[in-house]
Amino acid sequence: MTTPTQILIDSDIKERATELFDLLGLDLSSAINFFLYQCILRGGLPFSVELPKYNQETLKAIIEGKAIANDPSVKGYTNMEDLKKALIED
Repeated sequence: MTTPTQILIDSDIKERATELFDLLGLDLSSAINFFLYQCILRGGLPFSVELPKYNQETLKAIIEGKAIANDPSVKGYTNMEDLKKALIED
C-alpha cells in the first residue's frame, strides 16, 4: 500500500537528482523510498552529517571559485585546444 505524500524540494536539487536516478534506472519516488527504508534499517540517516572542516584559505578559494563560475563576463572554454591557445596568446 502506498500513501501520497507532498514534500518541498529545491527545484535544482530535484532536477539533478532525477537525472542521476534516471541513469540508475530509478524514479524519484523509488529513490526516496530506498532512502527512507535505509533510515529505518540503520535507525538514523544512512550517512554521516557533519560540517566540513576547511581552513579560511580554502573557504575563500571556494567562494572565489563560485563567484568566477557564476560571472557571465568570465570567458569559458569547452575544449583543451581552445584553452591552450588562449593561454599561449596571453
